[in-house]
Amino acid sequence: MNIVLVHNYYQTPGGEDLVFNTEANLLEERGHSVHRYTVHNDDIAHMNRLALAAGTVWRRSEARRMCALFRQIRPNLVHFHNTFPLISPAAYYAAHNEGVPVVQTLHNYRLLCVDATLFRNGHTCEDCLNKVVSWPGMLHGCYRSSRAASTVVTGMLAVHRALGTWQNKVDRWIALSNFARDKFVQGGLPAHKFAVKPNFVPDPGCPDHRAERRRDGLFVGRLTEEKGLSVLLSACRGLDLCIDVLGDGRLAKSLQHSAPENVRFQGYQHRDAIFVAMRTSGFLVVPSIWYEGFPMVLVEAFANGLPVIASRLGALAEIVEDGVTGLHFEPGSPEDLAAKLQWADSHPEELRRMGQNARRTYEDRYSPTPNYQQLIQIYDEAIEEKRSRSCVPSENPLSGPH
Repeated sequence: MNIVLVHNYYQTPGGEDLVFNTEANLLEERGHSVHRYTVHNDDIAHMNRLALAAGTVWRRSEARRMCALFRQIRPNLVHFHNTFPLISPAAYYAAHNEGVPVVQTLHNYRLLCVDATLFRNGHTCEDCLNKVVSWPGMLHGCYRSSRAASTVVTGMLAVHRALGTWQNKVDRWIALSNFARDKFVQGGLPAHKFAVKPNFVPDPGCPDHRAERRRDGLFVGRLTEEKGLSVLLSACRGLDLCIDVLGDGRLAKSLQHSAPENVRFQGYQHRDAIFVAMRTSGFLVVPSIWYEGFPMVLVEAFANGLPVIASRLGALAEIVEDGVTGLHFEPGSPEDLAAKLQWADSHPEELRRMGQNARRTYEDRYSPTPNYQQLIQIYDEAIEEKRSRSCVPSENPLSGPH
C-alpha cells in the first residue's frame, strides 16, 4: 500500500509519539510505502493566539497542504494519530474531497472531554460525555487550567459535532481497548465504524524465567496526580519490600518529600534502562486513578515477562487478567494495594508463573506480527467502506465550515 501517516507531535514526548513511529516502522519493514506527515507543538510558541484558536477548529493551510499531498502521491489510505491542535479536523475533509479513505486512532478521550482525560479534581469525570456543547469543561477550565483555552477546545468539539465530522468523515476509528470503544460509542461515535487494536512494542527477546529475580516492585511513568502515586506511597508504608520509581513529573519533589524509605525515586530513565529494570524486578505496579488509554508500559512489561499489579479501572482491568498476568486492586485504595503487594512478595512462584503468562500474552496479542495483521485488516475495511459509498465531494475543505 501507499500510506500517509499523520501526527501532531506533543511538546513533551509520550506514548502517542512512540506508537506513531513504531507503526510507521512496522509498515515500512513489511514493504509498504509510508509518507509521514508531521507537525510539532513547539511551533505554537511563534503563533498568534487568535490564529491558533481559529486554526484549532479549522486550519485551512493544513487542508491545502493535505490536498496537494494526496494529489501528488495518490495514497491508498491516510491514517491519523493526532490532529490537535495544529492540523485540525479540516484534514479529514481534505481526504474526503480527494477520495482517500480515513483511519483515526483514538489515543485519548479528546472527542469526549475537553482535557482528553475524563479526569478532574482527583477523580474520573464524565460530565461532558453526552453533551453537544462541553460546557462543564469550559466552566471548570479543564484544558490547561484555563477557561479561555478550554473555550477553544469546546468550540472545536461543538463545531465538528454539528457538522457530523466524527460520523461522516472517518471511515474507521481505532480504539485501543473494548472499554475505550464503549465510551466513544456512548459519547455518540458510530459503533459500526470501530475496530479495537491495542498498541505493541518490538520484541526485546524472550526473558529467562530461570534467572533469579529481585523481589522488589517497579513503577514506571509520569509523576502526576492521575497516575496514583499517592496511593502507592500510602500502601508501601510499613511493608517489608521496596518499590523503585522510574520517571519524572511536576509532582516529583512533593512525592519524594512524603515518600517512605522503601520507595526509591530513580528519576527519568531511558528505555534500555527501563527494560533492564523490568527484567530484574518482581512486578510492575500501575496504581492509576483515571481511565488510562493503553499504557505502553504495560506492553513493555508483558514483553519482558513482568506481571502487573494494576487498578481495577477502565482498560487496565481488561489488559491485565487478574490471577493470570497479574493482580487487580480496588482503585484508589492503599489498603487493598498493600494487601496485593504483600501477597506478591510472599508468593514468588505464582508471580513467576504470571510473568510467563504475561510473556505469552505479549507474543499472542501485543507483538509486531499480530498487530500488523490487525492493522492491515482495518486498512482493508476502511478502503472497502470508502468504495461502498459515493466518492463525489460534497464539501470544499479549503473554505472552512459555514
